[in-house]
Amino acid sequence: MHRLVLLFIIGCCVFTGPLRAQEMSEKANRFIRLLSKAQQAQTLFPFDTGERYHFAYVPRDDRKGISVNELNPAQRKALMDLLNTALSETTVKKVNDIMQLDQVLKQLEHREENDHYRDPGKYFVTIFGVPAANTIWGWRFEGHHVAFNFSADKKELVAGTPAFLGANPAIVLDGPQKDKEVLKEETTLAFDLVHALSPAELQKALVTAKAPAEIITGNSRNAMIAHPEGIRFKELSPAHQQLLLQLINVYVHRFTKLFADKMLKDIQQDGLDNLWFTWAGSTVHALGNPCYYRIQGPGLIIEYDNTQNNANHIHTIVRDLKNDFGGDLLLEHYRSAHAK
Repeated sequence: MHRLVLLFIIGCCVFTGPLRAQEMSEKANRFIRLLSKAQQAQTLFPFDTGERYHFAYVPRDDRKGISVNELNPAQRKALMDLLNTALSETTVKKVNDIMQLDQVLKQLEHREENDHYRDPGKYFVTIFGVPAANTIWGWRFEGHHVAFNFSADKKELVAGTPAFLGANPAIVLDGPQKDKEVLKEETTLAFDLVHALSPAELQKALVTAKAPAEIITGNSRNAMIAHPEGIRFKELSPAHQQLLLQLINVYVHRFTKLFADKMLKDIQQDGLDNLWFTWAGSTVHALGNPCYYRIQGPGLIIEYDNTQNNANHIHTIVRDLKNDFGGDLLLEHYRSAHAK
């Protein structure tokens, strides 16, 4: 195994046994206990429900679950504690920063104070099934530009995807949050990679001069891009392979380290040479230059799109092609257990 691969999977080498989701179930139950009966009725759903497959990252008024606006301070803290069992500290900060960007948009769009189309409290938590160390269950946290979907089987965290983060504005241009750039890592590392490519590598990676208007997988139930494009991992120089792996790490480490290590191990087992890097649109790193990139492998799709609002509006997504929403096998396992 050459040094490049070793650097990528070194965290995976400490991974032993199932991923413990017991702390997550404990924090979920603490959150549930703090809710009133009426709030619990809003929040709790069966695991075997079509609602579990719904996710949306645009503003909407018909989300299921209970919103942050409806929680008291103790309940909000319990929700943050629950998020911290699944997401890295950096990601929780990004989530909170993205929520606050709705205040920026409210001001930019000159909305009235009582207009709640843009509202940092319109983020909803929904719990599916009964959280416990011996059950199959899941939960979702979702609102404008944030959508995470978690699934657990007994003491194992099975999935954390679809996992969406977006930012509008991508760079705040004025006001108290001026220069705030929530998804800076996802942007800067990608441009570092594309600018480092040799002319021959770039010719393969750049598939079109026009970026798509949106991430291609959207909010589909089954994410799939049938025909990978761009440049394959094995066609990159070793230094550029390392840059691509650094970019993958940014997305995978949106989750806590133990689950991120598991995802990295899966990518490694699927074969690094089966990864593709795709770029579309401008290679100029500046406002007003729309761009898109994708990393795709047998079990993974990562997308980044920055085209809207004069290319100052980012959408990113991580899709686990085997385990999104827990995967079909988890649902079959749940149905079999409850058919007895």
